[in-house]
Amino acid sequence: MDLDVTRVLLAFTVLILSLTIHEAAHAFSADVLGDPTARQLGRVSLNPMVHIDPIGTVLFPLLSLFSPVPLIGWAKPVPVNIRNLHGNWQQKFMLIAAAGPASNLLLAVIAAIGVRMIGFEGGAIASTQQIFRFLLLMATTNVALAVFNMLPVPPLDGSRVVEGVLPYRMRSMWERVVQYSPFLLLGIVFFGRGIISAPMAWVQGWLYELMYLVGVAG
Repeated sequence: MDLDVTRVLLAFTVLILSLTIHEAAHAFSADVLGDPTARQLGRVSLNPMVHIDPIGTVLFPLLSLFSPVPLIGWAKPVPVNIRNLHGNWQQKFMLIAAAGPASNLLLAVIAAIGVRMIGFEGGAIASTQQIFRFLLLMATTNVALAVFNMLPVPPLDGSRVVEGVLPYRMRSMWERVVQYSPFLLLGIVFFGRGIISAPMAWVQGWLYELMYLVGVAG
């Protein structure tokens, strides 16, 4: 198998940056909404070193990039103490959870606009082509991260959003689902690409429309 080292390094860099901003968004939103735990631990930061999990952020992604295994990666979860979320703590916890995927969508939008401004061919200059590849990979990676993390499967962010809006009468049913969440998550990672392919295609289509509008405006 031919190994494109540049592609691997580029993909790994994009993943590290994306996961860092994702976790920093959780930490920042928690601090704004009243819980200083993440700030006290130094997690309100864009320094990747404070968010890296040696296994989830380094080992598993590199194994995936160097093999046909599906890409698996995560950073250190941001701790949230719900006792500090005064008022409607469930709503605030839901907003904190949604902040991570929202940051990925924002990154995807910014990267897509950058792709459109450079041009779809990436230009003739080698350095411009590398920037083009970086931005395109940043857009697609962050769409995947946003969609995957919004799946309603614990411990993904989407499960926290569900918990924030779930009626009380459905709590017992939800707790039964949570018991099987590790198996559900593994099943989705290895066999359930079709589950996220449709929403990913929808978001990517929306980004293409945005890039078209940017080109018309330019």
